[in-house]
Parts: sequence; C-alpha cells; structure tokens
Amino acid sequence: MKDIKEDRFIVSVKVGPKGQITVPAPARKMFDIKEGDTLMIMGDKEKGLAILKDDVFYSLMKGVMPNGSNKD
Repeated sequence: MKDIKEDRFIVSVKVGPKGQITVPAPARKMFDIKEGDTLMIMGDKEKGLAILKDDVFYSLMKGVMPNGSNKD
C-alpha cells in the first residue's frame, strides 16, 4: 500500500476465483468497515468502479433525490 496522505491511500487488490476482493485493513479502519457491513458498488464503463458503505450512499441520495432515498 502506498500512503498518499493521512486521509487517502491507493492500494491494489487481487480478484479471487469467486470474484471476491479483500478490503485491506487500513481501508476498513479508515472507513469503519466491519464484518457484516453492506457496501454499494457503483460502476461506469468509462470511469470505473466506486465502493461506498450503504449508509454513506443513502445519505448522498437524500441530497440528490427530491423525496430522499431511504433503504428502510
């Protein structure tokens, strides 16, 4: 892992035979990702993939959607 700043980093991960990746421990710590958490994976064919915790995603959607978007 290459540290860029205290609040940012870049890391490469390998995709396993079942299509799984491991979120590195420093990323789990930085973003408070724990076992059982749900992550949202969004993709754009030209721009790539983004991974967000579901609560962050839904929070962002509340600011974009007129009536808010709620997972409940």
